[in-house]
Amino acid sequence: MNFENLYSIIAERKKAMPKNSYTVSLFRQGLDRIIQKLGEEAVEVVIAAKDKRKNKTIQEVADLFFIVTVLLVSKNITLQEIYEELGKRRTGKKNFTDTS
Repeated sequence: MNFENLYSIIAERKKAMPKNSYTVSLFRQGLDRIIQKLGEEAVEVVIAAKDKRKNKTIQEVADLFFIVTVLLVSKNITLQEIYEELGKRRTGKKNFTDTS
């Protein structure tokens, strides 16, 4: 699975709105619920990482990636737009990978 696959699956779920889909339940509950879940997942990543539990950290980051992708789809933000923004930072005066 990669981001493009995940994004496509979530976008398709939003379009088809199948019953009994967790993703669809998030869309139906609205942006506030998606944002709430984003905050919860971010905190869970921090806790898992702080506890130095690699497998749990992997699981929580996967959950965070999922909910971030739900947010992007809900706001009609494409992965290409995110990639372009990251590219701008790479070509800027200082980028987020600088250690100095």
